Amino acid sequence: MKKVLVAGATGYLGQHVVKEFKKQGFWVRALARNAARLENLSEYIDEVLVGEVTDANSIRGICKDIDIVFSSIGITKQKDNLTYMDVDYQGNRNLLEEARKEGVPKFIYVSVFNAERMRNLKGIQAKLKFTEELRGSGLNYLVVYPNGFFSDMLDYLQMAKQGRGYVFGTGEYRMNPIHGEDLAEVCVNVAAGEDKEIHVGGPDVLTHNEIVAIAFESLGKAVKISRIPIWLRNAILTTLRLLTSVKTYGPLEFFMTVLATDMVAPTYGKYHLKDFFLENRDNV
Repeated sequence: MKKVLVAGATGYLGQHVVKEFKKQGFWVRALARNAARLENLSEYIDEVLVGEVTDANSIRGICKDIDIVFSSIGITKQKDNLTYMDVDYQGNRNLLEEARKEGVPKFIYVSVFNAERMRNLKGIQAKLKFTEELRGSGLNYLVVYPNGFFSDMLDYLQMAKQGRGYVFGTGEYRMNPIHGEDLAEVCVNVAAGEDKEIHVGGPDVLTHNEIVAIAFESLGKAVKISRIPIWLRNAILTTLRLLTSVKTYGPLEFFMTVLATDMVAPTYGKYHLKDFFLENRDNV
């Protein structure tokens, strides 16, 4: 039986990945900062190790006897004082060093779709820097570039609940977000392959206008959309960079960039955003 280490197991994707690896017959070791956050996954996890990837000493020996390291480690909405370079780069680098010490056969890293086109963003710079480190590590590796997660789309549902949705420009920029279960299936299915890069999105290619409309419709509300001019978006970003810290503007910078860019990845999966909104309409 092959053994996998899942770093980022408590995250939206990580939880689905843990389940999928177990479903496909793997022995699963999960890394978490707080073991209590993995209690709902106990039936899928064979061993829990508590550690912090930004503290190299706390993850010593974590890759012992492991065949595959899977990492979806990265800052999303953390409220601590860590930077993108601390987590997305150095944290993953610490994990990579442990994998190298133990001679782990495969390292799978989850980045972001269109990362190269967004390399001016602070969060993306850290991801790209680690990706280069991984490529030069000598390990067999795979970098997965997924489009936005369904969980990220809950912001649209929240806007609809508050009565008005917002889009940039005409709202005709397109994307195909992907459900965590579909993405986990992709990650595990290709784990044994020879691909070095995988780009993937969900089955439905939608404009931002369509996503907003689906959100309103799932709540049984009339659609109300306000369109923000691109020049105003640019002004907001410039102001955020000048007056706030990276911790504050980083997530907003990424979000506002994605909303003003076509983000269409190769399609995959069985889950549709409309159904996800219907399932979660009472939880936002």
